[in-house]
Amino acid sequence: MSEVKVNKISPRTACGTVTLGDSGDTFTIPSGATINNQGTAVNFGATGSASWVTTVKTSTFTAVAGEGYFVNTTGGVVSVNLPAGTAGAVVAIKDYAKTFDTNKVTLIQNGSDKIGGSTTNAIINTEGIAITLVFVDSTQGWLVTDDGLQSTASTAQYITATGGTITTVCTNFKVHTFTGPGTFCVSAAGNACGSNTVSYVAVAGGGGGVGDRSGGGGAGGYREGKASSDSYTASPIVAPAGLPVSVQGYGIVVGSGGAGVNSGPGISTGQGNSGSVSTFSTITSAGGGKGNRTGPINGGSGGSGGGGGFNSAGGGSGTGGSGNTPPVSPPQGNSGGNSGGTDVTGGGGGATSAGATGPGGKAGGTGATSSINGTPTARAGGGGGIASGAGGTGGGGTGSGDCSGSPGGSTSGTTNTGGGGGGGGSNTCAGSGGSGIVIIRYKFQN
Repeated sequence: MSEVKVNKISPRTACGTVTLGDSGDTFTIPSGATINNQGTAVNFGATGSASWVTTVKTSTFTAVAGEGYFVNTTGGVVSVNLPAGTAGAVVAIKDYAKTFDTNKVTLIQNGSDKIGGSTTNAIINTEGIAITLVFVDSTQGWLVTDDGLQSTASTAQYITATGGTITTVCTNFKVHTFTGPGTFCVSAAGNACGSNTVSYVAVAGGGGGVGDRSGGGGAGGYREGKASSDSYTASPIVAPAGLPVSVQGYGIVVGSGGAGVNSGPGISTGQGNSGSVSTFSTITSAGGGKGNRTGPINGGSGGSGGGGGFNSAGGGSGTGGSGNTPPVSPPQGNSGGNSGGTDVTGGGGGATSAGATGPGGKAGGTGATSSINGTPTARAGGGGGIASGAGGTGGGGTGSGDCSGSPGGSTSGTTNTGGGGGGGGSNTCAGSGGSGIVIIRYKFQN
């Protein structure tokens, strides 16, 4: 073997190029030797570092060992197919447009190669992050080294919980339904890669009506939040986010409906009863407003307001009670309708519309429809006023002109919808409010 010893190799011309060997040749750096780079290294992939590709990636692609990629997820989620794992292989990813928190990057395993010791594909969803992954061995596979902990590209973890009646919907989601008091017990809080927030619907008890020309009872307050990991069709008044959960027990309160009150000769009571609150975590839904005919004849305020009543003995026509009381955003309900004069009272407010105002209208306000439990279901409809005002869609009871006549008395709000009770006419029975409900939904697998 011949040997050449020189102190410096320079091109013939200034700023020229020196080429070592021909294509296919191998140059060996002996053990213990050091290459001291004081210039710019191009196309040198090495353990712990990568050569960056400056063509921005905007759709699914397969990474090459030794390369780094700028990924733009502005247009949607991007999947990165990792190369076959060999010890020392390097892949790097950088959030080009700071949109990973909106549209994630999914790292797809190659065959049986692991990511962070897991056989589950990993997610990168931190805004502006840059990470370098190095393949170590078959036990841990690809590990994050630079610019973040391994949790930056963590595997998905999901909420685990008990309580209420549990059903599985849409394949990957669990629903806990509470029709009475209970506890939502979280034993695993998950993470952002899988699920760590829940969607919810909390409906309070509806307000009750009262006989002798009262307005319909207001619907129980309706509150809904939808987690970003969820996929169902929510109501028009859904909050833009769900609730984060931690490992603990969350007490659930399901509000009862306000009792309807009969009225007539010899019966002095002229006020119905408001519904009771429903609660979950930081969410409280207010009970529906009651229907009144005396002292005052205005409908009661609440989640949705009760309809205005009528009192021929000097009280005159009443106004509907205020909805969304106390106020929350999005609003939990609407106001009741005003009385229209003799023997015509206002409908109770519903989750998405106010109760109708007489004399032409006396129907209860419309409830809210959500598919949180896998089936489109309307809840929190207002109770109808008299005479024979229709209950609002979502469990509102029907108003009636006379117990002994057609349709034979007012009807109550439907159980576990928070519907308002129907108002009562002269010397009649009045409808009670329907009880509320709490529904919690979350992703439990992918």
